[in-house]
Amino acid sequence: MKVTKYILGFCCAGACVMGVASVAAQQYPFKSIRIVTAVPGGGTDFLSRSIAQAISGPLGQQVIVDNRPSGVTQADIVAKATADGHTVLSTSNILWVGPLLQRAPYDPIRDFSPITLAASSPAVLLVNPLLPVKSVKDLIVLARGKPGALNYGSAGAGGSTHLPAELFKSMAGVNIVLIPYKGSGPAITALIGNEVQIMFSTGGSAAPHIKSGRVRALAVTSAKPSALFPEYPTVAASGLPGYESDVIYGVFAPSKTPASAVTRLNSEIVQALGNADLRARLFVAGLDVVASSPAELGAEVKADMARTAKVIKDAGIRAE
Repeated sequence: MKVTKYILGFCCAGACVMGVASVAAQQYPFKSIRIVTAVPGGGTDFLSRSIAQAISGPLGQQVIVDNRPSGVTQADIVAKATADGHTVLSTSNILWVGPLLQRAPYDPIRDFSPITLAASSPAVLLVNPLLPVKSVKDLIVLARGKPGALNYGSAGAGGSTHLPAELFKSMAGVNIVLIPYKGSGPAITALIGNEVQIMFSTGGSAAPHIKSGRVRALAVTSAKPSALFPEYPTVAASGLPGYESDVIYGVFAPSKTPASAVTRLNSEIVQALGNADLRARLFVAGLDVVASSPAELGAEVKADMARTAKVIKDAGIRAE
């Protein structure tokens, strides 16, 4: 009887091992893929849906977009998902900025495998037209001469309208006062009304007001000139060398995802982002396609995380 039980147990264990090996040996992908991302309506969601639609055919599987309301929730879901390449995260800087502001249930480096840096979007440095400046250099000179006299509008602690301004203050050595608003819309309205004199805005929000002349654009925050705003120099080139602050959008898998799955996803996403029609649609939405290797995304995350951590610490920024 004991021998029989031993044999049965051995056989069951062997069957389990064979079952795992069988699953592992299946060609990736062998089921639908889920892209966990932000709520509908924003740039991250639009990018995620564009990628999902483009890679579904080549992968031969349905690609589902799973919208979640919180950056922390999105990242936590993917960090804890089975590391087989069938659940991925499409997100922006919030993945690593969030944990710098408050405790998070994941580590942005340890818990994820980078797939590709998909796109980027610079902020635009705006001023009220009544402010007597025409360049970044002019603005720095004016701000240094009047410490505490100028205000800047921001929407949300640690966001894309806040961190670029704090980095600017730190690198330029100027005292510009933060005036917080509940959203980018009210902040731009305040800039137009001269309640604040300066704002770092997303391109999509800024474009119609720049065109109408209600605000003046001085520069973009990217390290290199942006195809989205070719008429404006970079902050770095026009008065503040070394300045760089972009919103970047990347795709990540859970850590320990097989290299074969990461490589396949990278290949299909990069190829999709190379399509001229898709690039044009993303361009109109204010997204400049990048399409990188996994290693390049990993390096960019670490570099941006280091820059942002210093800004947050120096400015004493905390989550709201």
